Amino acid sequence: MKLFSDYPTEILILLFLIVTFLQSGIDKLLDWKGNVSFINEHFKNSPLKNNVPVLLGIILLIEIVATILMSIGIYQLYHSGEKEMALLGIELCAITLIFLLIGQRLAKDYAGAMSLTVYFILTVFGVFLLHN
Repeated sequence: MKLFSDYPTEILILLFLIVTFLQSGIDKLLDWKGNVSFINEHFKNSPLKNNVPVLLGIILLIEIVATILMSIGIYQLYHSGEKEMALLGIELCAITLIFLLIGQRLAKDYAGAMSLTVYFILTVFGVFLLHN
C-alpha cells in the first residue's frame, strides 16, 4: 500500500490524532450539557469559571476543524504527497493541547496537565515530520 510505504509515521500519527480529536468532539456534541456541567465543576475555583461554555465551544470548533484538515491531509499525502493541510491540522491540535494545558494548570489539576504531555509530544513530532 503506497500510503503507508511513503509516509507511514506521518499517517499513523495523523490517524491517532484524528481518532482522539474526533471522539472528543463527538462526545462534546452528543453530551454538551454533561460536559459543561463537568467542566464547570472542574473550573469552579479558577479564573475560567464564568467562561466555560464559550471556551468549550472554542475547543470543540478547533477540534472539528483540525480533524477535517488532518483527514484532507491524509488524502493529499496519498494522492500528491502534499503536506500543507495535514500540517495545518496537526498544528491546530498542538494549539488545542496548549489551551487545554492552560486550563488544567489554572484549575490546579497537575495530573491532568501532565497527562496532556504524551499527546503534545506526539503532536510536535508530527509537526516536525510534516514540516520537513
